[in-house]
Amino acid sequence: MVLRIAGLAIFSLMLAGCDSASDRDEIEDKEAFRKELIEKALNDDTRKAGEAFLAENRQKPGVIVRKSGLQYRVISEGQGKQPEYDSVVLVEYEGRRVDGGVFDKTEAGKPIKFPLNQVIKGWREGLGLMKEGAQYELYIPADLAYGARSPSREIPPNSALIFDVRLIEVLEKGAEKQ
Repeated sequence: MVLRIAGLAIFSLMLAGCDSASDRDEIEDKEAFRKELIEKALNDDTRKAGEAFLAENRQKPGVIVRKSGLQYRVISEGQGKQPEYDSVVLVEYEGRRVDGGVFDKTEAGKPIKFPLNQVIKGWREGLGLMKEGAQYELYIPADLAYGARSPSREIPPNSALIFDVRLIEVLEKGAEKQ
């Protein structure tokens, strides 16, 4: 953060000291390029951290690895219905980055409902394995999560994500409108 502020201060001073519009344009181009390089490096670091986490995690007892790269651990099996691709589901969850930081979660006792076909690939695949009442921990590689897109400040691009998910109920199709 301090480096970013210092960099912006230097950039501002350089811009103010320019004699011509072409000097300013050149400095702005260089600054944009520098920001692009920094962002790419941070994204690469995020991807590498996720890959390292998943490589280590796959060795842990109870972790199952699917062909897609999705990893999961069964905390408790369910006995009810299993969702289909276009099912609407009611879930409780907590989402974390591989550094352990929580970026989202449902409030206790207040599950959310959503169409399964409108969530990230890792959720569709993971929830598709579960039955009502099941609780799984999903370890989702970046390409099954948000990839290079960042949905929020809390989730950097190319992040592998961890979700503790409990499938409460598989609702009737169209139930998301109720």
